[in-house]
Amino acid sequence: MKKDWEINPNLYLTDSKGSFILKKDGTPAKKRGRPKGSKSNYHFHSKTKAKFAARKSLKNKQKTIKKLESQLSNKKQHLKKQTETLKKVAGLEDNAIVTTDEVKKLPSAVQSHLDKTGDNVSFMPNEGPQTKFLAADEKDVLYGGAAGGGKSYAMLIDPLRYCHIKEHRALILRRTMPELRELIDKSREIYPLAFKGARFKEVEKVWYFPSGAKVEFGFLEKDADVYRYQGQAYSWIGFDEITHLPTEFGWNYLASRLRTTNPDIKTYLRCTANPGGVGAHWVKKRYIEPNEPNSSFRGEDGLTRKFIPARLMDNPYLAEDGEYERMLMSLPPIQRRQLLEGNWEVNEGAAFVEFNNEHHVIPPFEIPIHWERVKGVDYGYAAESCCLWGAVDPEDKTIIIYRELYRKGLTGEALADLITEMERGEVKSIMGVLDTAAWARTGYTGPTIGETLIKAGHKLRRADKNRIAGKVQIHEHLKRRMLKTGSLGRPRLQFFNTCVNTIKEIQGIPLSKKNPEDVDTNAPDHAYDALRYLIMSRPRLDDPFDTMLRIKERAYTPSDSEFGY
Repeated sequence: MKKDWEINPNLYLTDSKGSFILKKDGTPAKKRGRPKGSKSNYHFHSKTKAKFAARKSLKNKQKTIKKLESQLSNKKQHLKKQTETLKKVAGLEDNAIVTTDEVKKLPSAVQSHLDKTGDNVSFMPNEGPQTKFLAADEKDVLYGGAAGGGKSYAMLIDPLRYCHIKEHRALILRRTMPELRELIDKSREIYPLAFKGARFKEVEKVWYFPSGAKVEFGFLEKDADVYRYQGQAYSWIGFDEITHLPTEFGWNYLASRLRTTNPDIKTYLRCTANPGGVGAHWVKKRYIEPNEPNSSFRGEDGLTRKFIPARLMDNPYLAEDGEYERMLMSLPPIQRRQLLEGNWEVNEGAAFVEFNNEHHVIPPFEIPIHWERVKGVDYGYAAESCCLWGAVDPEDKTIIIYRELYRKGLTGEALADLITEMERGEVKSIMGVLDTAAWARTGYTGPTIGETLIKAGHKLRRADKNRIAGKVQIHEHLKRRMLKTGSLGRPRLQFFNTCVNTIKEIQGIPLSKKNPEDVDTNAPDHAYDALRYLIMSRPRLDDPFDTMLRIKERAYTPSDSEFGY
């Protein structure tokens, strides 16, 4: 039998002489690999070949089935999510939130419908002040001036700048809850279009956005309302019609609530206002007086600020037909200048519109020894105690308020000691009047506040607390007198500029909504009450050293014979 190397010698290794290269067993060594051009030398049996092909085909089919099953499962899940998302978009689920990722999973035709420009653009700012307000980078910005300038819409849009971030919390305020209704109604028009899936909870007065951000609506009618927001943190706080706040206390307190844990969020204070209102004096001092309009500046508290004036002409939707302008033109002169012109130099809404810094606030000077002096005291412990000292100019009977004490947490003895200390240097004891409530006994067996003050050596009697008559007297004293020349002279009441708390209260105290003849007692009124008591004490209006004046003027009758005034 022939050997394989004899039949296929080309498959075996040979040396240079053509002889086979032998292995250790003496047989020729075979070449490695398959011979070139040879495919037919190695054949599987046909049954084996068919078996391997069937296995391979089966595996491929099983893989295809698994792939199709997986695709079917994914399609079912996708369809389920699409159905749920469409229900949310259609508003069939209460308080449902639609995220951006969910919208992306909707059919392309649905996405295209939702993303149409006409449906997506809910607000376009007017060129000019409205755009400047929304683009302002300062911490604290006032957008104010004429009515109809688009301030309320700007106030609603500005907090949306970070509503795509979960940690964003915004607070929009008005003075009363009913005043919020207009803003809430406007937000219902804008917010769902700006952020698909945004939902408003009426009871909470809060908008919930897909990202988790919130925009809350609140009110701040009186200073005590600030404690509704104690412990809260907001990255954006805005007050629509900030001049409705009598004092800056509430606004300053809310500024302390301004903080965030997300470094990508910048905190802002934003407010709008028309000129006038009970808080116009402090708003003007905070935003308008320090610098030119549209110019950034840094306040005494270190915050960057800007005042952006608004004009009716900046709103083309109201200015074009002129109807709104004609309505404003029909208003009384003061309101017309405020609401049409955006003039901050006129003030209406405060109880004492006659007050003017130029005429009623003067620099301190040395009070002559012979001028008659009197003091008015309003006591409080939780609230401020206030004592005002007044001197009467014998030339024209003007009362000069030259000193004030304004402090919380004082007992009767502490108040007595402070008054004694502040009266050191006076040439004689100053008589005065004290709030009647300080004489009242409420189960306390010790001396009253009034008795404590008298025991300390202060000559005091019960004040005349006729609120309406007292307010009228302040009005009379604030009026400028007509001189014989026909020009206006100085008023019968002036204040040293060191009496800052008294000036602030008289400037800003509002009228009572229930009784327009009186002031709003919810506003700070301690210096006002002390001033009212002082004026109603009927201090001497003549010079005791000038006998000629006693003859020319009608006889002076003191209201209290014991004290002589």
